[in-house]
Amino acid sequence: MAGKIKRMGQIKQLLRMHHQGIGKKAISRALGISKNTVKEYLKKLEPMSIDIEKLLNTEEMDLEKLFFSGSPAYKDTRYDDLKPQLDYYVKELERTGVTRQLLWEEYKENKEHYYRYTQFCYHLQQHQQSSKPSMVLTHHPGDKLYVDFTGDKLEYIDMETGEVVACEVFVACLPYSDYGYAIAVESQRVDDFIYALNQSLIYFGGVPKTIVTDNLKSAVIKSHRYEPKINQALDDLANHYGTTITPTRVYKPQDKALVENHVKLIYNRIFAKMRNMRFYDLASLNVKIMELLKQHNQTRMQQKDYCREEKFIAEEVKHLASLPSTAYEMKYYKELKVAANGHIMLWQDKHYYSVPYQYIGQQVKVVYTRSMVSIYHNRQQIALHQRNYAKGKYTYNPEHLCSHHRHYLKLSPEYYAEQAGKISLELQELINQMFNESSYPEHLYRRCDGLSNLGRKTEKERFAKACRRAIDCHVYTYHFIENLLTNNVIDQELKINYKPLPLHENTRGSEYYC
Repeated sequence: MAGKIKRMGQIKQLLRMHHQGIGKKAISRALGISKNTVKEYLKKLEPMSIDIEKLLNTEEMDLEKLFFSGSPAYKDTRYDDLKPQLDYYVKELERTGVTRQLLWEEYKENKEHYYRYTQFCYHLQQHQQSSKPSMVLTHHPGDKLYVDFTGDKLEYIDMETGEVVACEVFVACLPYSDYGYAIAVESQRVDDFIYALNQSLIYFGGVPKTIVTDNLKSAVIKSHRYEPKINQALDDLANHYGTTITPTRVYKPQDKALVENHVKLIYNRIFAKMRNMRFYDLASLNVKIMELLKQHNQTRMQQKDYCREEKFIAEEVKHLASLPSTAYEMKYYKELKVAANGHIMLWQDKHYYSVPYQYIGQQVKVVYTRSMVSIYHNRQQIALHQRNYAKGKYTYNPEHLCSHHRHYLKLSPEYYAEQAGKISLELQELINQMFNESSYPEHLYRRCDGLSNLGRKTEKERFAKACRRAIDCHVYTYHFIENLLTNNVIDQELKINYKPLPLHENTRGSEYYC
């Protein structure tokens, strides 16, 4: 009691616990004050003859007067003058640029009797502490998961460049068991944050009812006291796992005090032990983190006869919701216009994906993950493709093309040979011969269309003879067959006149080539 006066908020807790029948030793442990101090305050309570319930509802400054009525500080008229203004001064301190020195100068202005600066600050601090009591939160198993990034970073050395690469460290803990998780990632970007959060849920083997995040940009797009705007990627993850997202209030670390404390433990049990180690890639860095994390979770907790892992396995894991059968893949969103060729281009990969031709020129919404690309129009899915990372290439579904384009895609030597066989075997043989002699079959497609059209217009037997004559002559053109039919020469005997070379002095004999 001879030491510093305890905060009246703490004394109220002492009185409340005493009123509930809790012993002096238990009160001492719970409040972190000595047993003798507890005895002294309870001893002061005896001669007061005041109901404890009434004391608990007493203003803390008035309560301090009751316990320290002999103190001249509370008999001073200066305090009576200062007390009504304390709420105003506390509020003013929250404004930019306002300091205690400034408030003290305003307070003492036009006063003959006033507190000196040190005493003014003491009373202001006492009032601040009494106006912000702390609370012991009760956590339920499987209810919450707290997540945050550490302020300090870990590092590894890039083997190719020799550059020291700083990594962010993601920390998560379940408040009921205080079972923790940590992983190093490249940055606090949304994709890295989602990846780390995804890995933490896999590590815990289940899903809590809500995930409590800090107000970092990876989780919250726009901070708000009552309705913060959540990043859509985080909403998607929550929907995939059947949970909810609860951001903390801005500048309110007490909302996630447990994970803040866990960060300190991570500094002590992981960062400190790795301070003299060298790593050359992110994977090896995370292997060591997991090794030390396991030791941390298996370390006996102070004043408890169990470790975090034991409490998690025995009491909490059964209250977590089951993980879905597939892991979450982060979704990305784009608004794109369908080009005249019936495709949209995903700029990230510079790859083209087809859309039904009816939507050419219209705006569509593209939702893509690491493995799939979905395309929507008016909230209806109109196309689905497997993601392809080949730059400048096209992925298309033939059903998305108009009839003319589908027909064009079917064109090939085999297609024309098959169609010719339906007209006549001779035409099929002619077309096969024609493609065998051409290095660029695409140049012959229109000729094939013409021959097929000619075959359908002509008597079957006459057309077959014309095709046979063309094959014998090794002439596979449309005009040659058309002339045969027009001039009616398909039945004439084919005569080939071989004329011997005339004798001439410039004619070389066989001996020349020996």
